[in-house]
Amino acid sequence: MARKPPRRRPEEPGRTKPKKNVLNAQGITEVDYKDVALLRTFLSDRGKIRSRRVTGLTPQQQRQVATAIRNAREMALLPFVTTRR
Repeated sequence: MARKPPRRRPEEPGRTKPKKNVLNAQGITEVDYKDVALLRTFLSDRGKIRSRRVTGLTPQQQRQVATAIRNAREMALLPFVTTRR
C-alpha cells in the first residue's frame, strides 16, 4: 500500500512574518539612553517596554534597550509607567 505524503498546514491569514530587527537595519551596535526617538519605538502607548516577541530583537539587544529605557526614565527623558484606578 502506498504511503500518503504528510499533510501541510494551509497558510493562515492571521500568521505574519517575524518582525524585522530595527537595530540591525539601522546598523546600531550600542544603544544610547540619550537617543529618545529610537527608544520610543520600543515603548507601548502606555509607556511599557515592548517584549522581544513584538520588537524582533536579539536577547542581548533587548537587554540593552531595556537598560537604556530605564536610564532614560531616571534622567526624565522618558515617562515612567503609571497605573490609574
